[in-house]
Amino acid sequence: MIGTLLIVPIYKAPILKLIANKPFESRKLMTEKIHKTIEQAEQEGKYIRKVRSFVKREGRLTKNQERAINDHWQNMGLNHSDGVIDPQVLFANGNPVVLEIGFGMGKSLVEMAKAAPELNFIGIEVHKPGVGACISSAVEESVSNLKVYEHDAIEILADCIPDGTLSTVQLFFPDPWHKKKHHKRRIVSAEFVETIRQKLKVAGVFHMATDWENYAECMLEDMQSAPGYNNLSETSDYVPRPDSRPLTKFENRGQRLGHGVWDLQFAKKT
Repeated sequence: MIGTLLIVPIYKAPILKLIANKPFESRKLMTEKIHKTIEQAEQEGKYIRKVRSFVKREGRLTKNQERAINDHWQNMGLNHSDGVIDPQVLFANGNPVVLEIGFGMGKSLVEMAKAAPELNFIGIEVHKPGVGACISSAVEESVSNLKVYEHDAIEILADCIPDGTLSTVQLFFPDPWHKKKHHKRRIVSAEFVETIRQKLKVAGVFHMATDWENYAECMLEDMQSAPGYNNLSETSDYVPRPDSRPLTKFENRGQRLGHGVWDLQFAKKT
């Protein structure tokens, strides 16, 4: 799943603490210096994300996760610093590419990749233990059609994924930020939806799923308002869970308790 979402100013917490402990004039000079650095980066055409939609909580890596990253990153890992990718070169074939944003521990992503060797999969996750677990599972299952990023998905979309290259984008169970005052922190927004549309091929599908009804309603509203999409639902709202999306333990437990899950699929118009 996607990491916990949070809007954060452009300064990181340690920097804010450092600034706060300085005399007023020093604080003013440091703040001006940070602003100048950010402005310079923007002028150089670098993507500067002033609002982050997650809190990166670094849990401890298990030995198995750490070993998986160390031993297999060269073959399975992708780096934001490498810039724009060419999927055909990356996978050495022209198969359709599926991008999953926020794959959590990667169990479902590996399961999907194993079940569809005719597709190529790219996963993005900010939490290192999840990345390590995903790589470990992929190696154990002999999955070779999967690559992963350990980075912010918004920056990967902006800096690494070419327009018109994805057959599917998957966003499963992002943080719902259920308090109304936090709704602005949700990843799905008009800007995000337009970014996804640009990355999709014509007829490519944006597939979302959530177990929070209010978030599902907001997703539907954003998608119906967005230009350039067709709703694949026969009822003009939600679709049944497709077989291609594995049923997770969390989802299974929720269904036994009577909780709903809402899937949305929208295709990019020709």
